[in-house]
Amino acid sequence: MTRLFLAFLWCFHWLPLPVQAVLGWCIGQLLYLLVVPRRRVLHTNLRLCFPEFSACQCRRLARRVCVAVARSMLERGVLWWASETRIRKLVELQGVDKIKRLHAEGRAVVMLVPHFVGLDMAGSRMAMEMDCVSMYSAQNDKLVEKMLLHGRTRFGQQELLSRQDGIRGAVKAMKRGRPFYYLPDLDFGPKESIFVPFFGIQTATVPGLPRIAKLAHAAVVPLVVRMKPWGQGYVGEFQDPWSDFPTEDVEADTTRMNAWIEAEVRKMPEQYYWVHKRFKTRPEGEARFY
Repeated sequence: MTRLFLAFLWCFHWLPLPVQAVLGWCIGQLLYLLVVPRRRVLHTNLRLCFPEFSACQCRRLARRVCVAVARSMLERGVLWWASETRIRKLVELQGVDKIKRLHAEGRAVVMLVPHFVGLDMAGSRMAMEMDCVSMYSAQNDKLVEKMLLHGRTRFGQQELLSRQDGIRGAVKAMKRGRPFYYLPDLDFGPKESIFVPFFGIQTATVPGLPRIAKLAHAAVVPLVVRMKPWGQGYVGEFQDPWSDFPTEDVEADTTRMNAWIEAEVRKMPEQYYWVHKRFKTRPEGEARFY
């Protein structure tokens, strides 16, 4: 089944992106109707984070999320097989000079990248600018994992580290001059996490950002990736480096990170990865959401 899906993606990637977007819209609608377990997760997340939305508004937003997720899955074939020239045309990076300027000054850099659906597009595009380091989670399907790693290492000399190896390798790579493409906002269970607010909910969050920034004496530069409508491409925008970060208060720093991510999600909630069980880990004694 995996090989068949990859063959489909390979054929699919030759199509113009606007055509892919239309087909992605259709597949997204089907996913909403057919993949019931993830639809339940999606609706639970939206109900928790947007209590002001009516049931009808949540359903409309949920469908738009499914379309964005479907498009990002289908358009991954572009990252895996399209030419560098084509990807450069499809993915615009704004403010990458901020990273290069910090690098020229000898500063270590953490690129703070929330889980918007276009994050891999910006990651591949950034790989054409600089050699970076990033982390990945092991996949159950090793063929899928192989393709994910292939997509992230096609350009330049990228360094990929397993999340199971911890952050020491990333810190060492940053000290050697590699910016760290850091994805902070998934639920990795209680062992590595602390509870801080996210959309008003106590959320298990890995406090890796302040710890990494402190160990590497790194600047934190946020990156928000936006999928343009109907196959117009993607835009990744680097914001200004954070000032006064990290502090001596890890919990306050992690709260600041979540507050920033929440503010960015509210600008385009349909492009956030709401199909993940973000609130799976609960404080002791609290009822589960899923």
